[in-house]
Amino acid sequence: MKQKSMLTWAISAIVYLGLVIGSYTVYASLDGSNDHTDSHESANGNKEKSINEQAHNNDNHASHGSDGKESEHSDHGDQSESEVVTNVKYENGFINIDVKDKDQNSPELEISHEKIMHLIIVSADLEDYYHLHPEEKGNGVYTLKFDLAENSYKSFVDIKPKNLAYQISPIKLHVGKGHGQHEEDSLKTDTNLTKTINGKTVELTTSGLGINKDVTLNFDTNGITPEPYLGALGHVVILDEKGEKFVHVHPASEEKTQFDTKFDKPGIYKVWGEFKFDGKVNSYPFVIEVK
Repeated sequence: MKQKSMLTWAISAIVYLGLVIGSYTVYASLDGSNDHTDSHESANGNKEKSINEQAHNNDNHASHGSDGKESEHSDHGDQSESEVVTNVKYENGFINIDVKDKDQNSPELEISHEKIMHLIIVSADLEDYYHLHPEEKGNGVYTLKFDLAENSYKSFVDIKPKNLAYQISPIKLHVGKGHGQHEEDSLKTDTNLTKTINGKTVELTTSGLGINKDVTLNFDTNGITPEPYLGALGHVVILDEKGEKFVHVHPASEEKTQFDTKFDKPGIYKVWGEFKFDGKVNSYPFVIEVK
């Protein structure tokens, strides 16, 4: 009888233990399933977030591309990362420009308005202005003999590398020991937009002078048609007050001294209109405000 009771107790213990183990297994399986579901939802969340971030990046890229396209019209250069590096030095009365791609090779340059390179140099206070054309010496080196007074300058190498992105950026250039400084708010808007140089008068009138819209700069040459200069009736260079934003604009028509451009930011800008009279090129400076 005692043996029978012990056997019954053993069987009951085994059954009880089996129930406990089975219950734990079911619980663990359910818990593991919940963990997997949470992980799956988290993975989807991350994936969706990644997709949204990518879409946001694409939107930014598209916006940048649009801005770059507008800037390209005025700046003659893509606003994407430049694939060409330029360096400007002044030694012993010579201006030397080195042009290299990222592999340190000399890129092929296309001719733009009759010249392979247009070099714009302005003094730190944006008073002195020079439009020069260095000549190629080989291996990406361009040079020109030119006398620059002691001062600090900013130079802009305006080129068109073949099949390479290029963005014009200011390059600081110090000549001698006297270094002039650029002062904020140093430019004052002209109240009179009529200038006379070498007996030739030019008047600037503007239309639609605002940001992110077409702006027309019309230069009235008082009935005197300028002589052809670099394949056009004239050229216009624009710098912002800090001397950082460079815009080189060509005439909208072969018959009129009218120039179309855009401004993407409000501020004070200095405009140089270049026109050739009696065999001489005059640079007419104007200071305007874009609101």
